[in-house]
Amino acid sequence: MQTSTSSLVLRGISSMATKALLNDLTQAYQAQTGVTVQIESVGGVDAAKRVQAGEAFDLVLLASDAIERLIASGHVQVGSRHDWVRSPVAVAVQAGAARPDLSHEAAVKAAVLASPTLSYSTGPSGVYLEKLFDRWGIAEQVKPRIVVPPPGTPVGALVANGQAALGFQQLSELIALPGIDVLGTLPADVAFITTFSAGVPQVIADDAKRVADVNAFLKFLASPDVEHVKRKHGMDWS
Repeated sequence: MQTSTSSLVLRGISSMATKALLNDLTQAYQAQTGVTVQIESVGGVDAAKRVQAGEAFDLVLLASDAIERLIASGHVQVGSRHDWVRSPVAVAVQAGAARPDLSHEAAVKAAVLASPTLSYSTGPSGVYLEKLFDRWGIAEQVKPRIVVPPPGTPVGALVANGQAALGFQQLSELIALPGIDVLGTLPADVAFITTFSAGVPQVIADDAKRVADVNAFLKFLASPDVEHVKRKHGMDWS
C-alpha cells in the first residue's frame, strides 16, 4: 500500500451522472496535492452491487439514498457520508425540434402526454418521474411510449437519434451532448434535485491512514473553491 502523498493512489466508484465533473475535480486535486484519485463511473445500480460484493474501493460516490442503503447494509462506514454536490433534472428534445412549454407543472404534464415517445434514466430521477406520472394518473397511458435506455447509453443519445422525443435526465448528463436542445430544468413546482454523497467503504475501515487520505479528498470535493467547476457541469443548483 502506498502512503506517500506523491505516490498515493485512491480508487473509487461513482455513477455516470458525476463522471465528467469528477474527471475535472480529480485532475485539480492531483495538481494541488500529488494524490491520484482514479474514479470508475458506471451505472449507479451496478456500482452499488460491486461495493456490496466486497470489491476493494477507497471511496464510493453515489446518490445519497444509495449511500444510505450501503451504510445500512454494512458496506459503507457509519458516519462517513459526505454530501458534496446537488444535481437537477433537466429536459431535452432533439436539436431543432419544437420546444414545449415547461414553465409549470401542468405544462410539463401536457408535454409528457403530447410526446409520442419519452425516455428517462433508471436512477433516482427515473424513480421520481415514475412516481410523478403515477400521481398525475397517467402512468399506464404513457408506459407504452417509454424508451428505456440500454446500460451505458445516456438518455440524450436516444433523444439525439430520434428514438425519444422528450428526454429527462440529470442536467450534468445532458449539458454537453451533441444533437439535442436542453430546455432547462424542471419548474419549481415539480423540480427534482439529487444530492450526491460519498462514503468510505467498510473494507478500508482498519486503515486509519488511508481513511484520512480519503477524507482529505472528500473535504476538497465539498470545498467552496470548486463550486465554479460544479456549476460548469450543470450541478450544485440551489
